[in-house]
Amino acid sequence: MQTLTTLNLASNAIGDEGVQHLTKILENNNTLTTLNLAKNGIDAKGAEHLAKALEGNKTLITLNLSSNEIGTEGAQHLAKALENNNTLTELDLANNNIYNEGTQHLAKALETNNTLTALNLARNEIGAEGIEQLTSFLRNNTTLVTLNLKHNKLEVDGVKHLAVGLENNNTLHKLDLTRNQIGDQGAQDLATAFRDNKTLAYLGLDGNKIKQQGAQHLAAAFENNKTLTFLDLAGNEIGDQGAQDLAAAFRNNTTLTTLDLRRNEIGKVSKHHVMQTLRENTTLKLFLWDDVEDLD
Repeated sequence: MQTLTTLNLASNAIGDEGVQHLTKILENNNTLTTLNLAKNGIDAKGAEHLAKALEGNKTLITLNLSSNEIGTEGAQHLAKALENNNTLTELDLANNNIYNEGTQHLAKALETNNTLTALNLARNEIGAEGIEQLTSFLRNNTTLVTLNLKHNKLEVDGVKHLAVGLENNNTLHKLDLTRNQIGDQGAQDLATAFRDNKTLAYLGLDGNKIKQQGAQHLAAAFENNKTLTFLDLAGNEIGDQGAQDLAAAFRNNTTLTTLDLRRNEIGKVSKHHVMQTLRENTTLKLFLWDDVEDLD
């Protein structure tokens, strides 16, 4: 069918054999732009078939391979395809056991790629070693707009590498680092990287063991920022003072539209102080109260 533009085969257990048949179609197809193969039991062999098809394909823009089993070897096959592909803009490889080695292969390939705008590597057990290779890619890249690294193992060393790569990056709009255990030092490194940033609009830092000191650094970095619209700090440990520092920083900020501070060990009295501080900021949607009982 030469008019098909979107094909969703998610959750169909097609496996490697199914992918092999599919790639024969992709090699000759010039209309398909979106392909969803999430949750299909595809491993490295299937990724290899797909990679070969991608090398010659000139139309596919979005590829979703999330929640498969491509592993490090599969990531290496896809990386090779990305070196020669000039059309793919969105790649979702979340939950694929890629680990550090697979991330290194992808990062190296992407250094010469000028089309990818969105990359999802969530839930891949990626640590500092894998992120370090991404640094040079991010430092020089001018196309990537969205990077999802949630639920990995960046921790302090990984986010330090990431911060270096992002310091002079002028294209990234959305960065999700949810649940990476970056702590106060990681928050400080990010704050330094984004202090003069004029492109980042979304920063997800939910569940990262950030305390008062980290919140203070972030508050100072974003106080006069004119691009950040969404900041998620839920599930951290910023406490009363951290919450008040952030509230003071965003009191007169008219760019930020969403601030999530739920589950942060903030007392009721401090929550009321935060609300009072931000009462005149009519553009900001504040998430502060953890549950209905909090409001009693």
